[in-house]
Amino acid sequence: MNEGPLSGVKVIDLSLLLPGPLCSMYLGDMGADVIKIENPRAMDATRVMFRKVNGAPSLFLMLNRNKKAITLNLKKEKSKEILFKLLENSDILLEGFRPDGLSKMGLGYDDLKERFPRLIYCGIYGYGTEGKYRDFAGHDVNYLSLSGVLSQSGKTPQIPGYQLADIGGGTMTALASILAALYSREKTGKGQKIAISMMDSSLPFLSLYGGIFAATGKNPEGGNELLSGKLPNYNVYQTKEGRWVALGALEDMFFKTFLRQSGLDKHLEEFPAEEKNFEKWKEILTSYFASKTYSDLNFLFENQDSCLTPVKTMEEATNDSVLKERGMILDKTHPEYGDYFQFGAPFPFSETPVTYRLDPPNHGEHNTPIYQSLGYSLEEIETMKKEKVI
Repeated sequence: MNEGPLSGVKVIDLSLLLPGPLCSMYLGDMGADVIKIENPRAMDATRVMFRKVNGAPSLFLMLNRNKKAITLNLKKEKSKEILFKLLENSDILLEGFRPDGLSKMGLGYDDLKERFPRLIYCGIYGYGTEGKYRDFAGHDVNYLSLSGVLSQSGKTPQIPGYQLADIGGGTMTALASILAALYSREKTGKGQKIAISMMDSSLPFLSLYGGIFAATGKNPEGGNELLSGKLPNYNVYQTKEGRWVALGALEDMFFKTFLRQSGLDKHLEEFPAEEKNFEKWKEILTSYFASKTYSDLNFLFENQDSCLTPVKTMEEATNDSVLKERGMILDKTHPEYGDYFQFGAPFPFSETPVTYRLDPPNHGEHNTPIYQSLGYSLEEIETMKKEKVI
């Protein structure tokens, strides 16, 4: 049963790959009715990436639950008529093309806003719609480098093993903006355009160091700042068997708890936890952890105030009982591909819970029912297929 906070909201999703589809999936999890539109001969590339032996498109399955799927060739003149019919009863249009990609087809915001004044149009772009970079191609690492984030990833800039700009700067910023625009529309009755820049939206990840820079005028040193490796009590260490642990005992009270529990507090008298002794403490902690196995450290992992955690692998995280209990690891069964897992939606509403109603759809799976709902006959649908419109 759909009791989500966005029940009744309709979304047309033209986006592909990761940032947009994850955003529209979250809108669907919150109850929105999402229609995913793909080119009939150029499907979302995640459908063919990272397939399991049985053919299951695992990345696509991760990003596209709670959606219906149709095909539509936006380059065909007939597609305007169809898209306009879809938008008559829609609240949100989501896209991720180049800034003027849809405008060149006569489907940009300026083409739509008078006909659909309540429409919320959200584009997720690399560099926004203004400035010298607007038409530049780019990916996560480019947005992070231009925003300064990458310079703080290590003493030598390290490419993150995850899509910080795409998801943090793209998906989540778009999601927050769309929800704010919906709230604004409730008060004003007017829709609006949202032009997300993943470069711009990466900048807030530097808020801590931005504040330090504003105060000191000194460039933060990658890999050697408060939360990037300078502190011995906020760092990662290797265990006896070569695994890693993360010590996050940032406050003095937590560091002292960790030291007391581990028996290392005896060193405090000789080496107070001051900056002049940071390197010595790193040596002490490196030696301590190198002498311990994961199982040796379990008593610290279980201590509420030690702030020591194992660095888990993907396999360990997806089998974590706590994450499963919290609904963040979903064990699902697809009617075609069988068992698979997804990450849950991290939005814990007390009164309007998220729901997982629809399995990720096949390419064009809902063409017939949706086009029929727009008033097209089966004969007309077949003709549009032959004419490569759908």
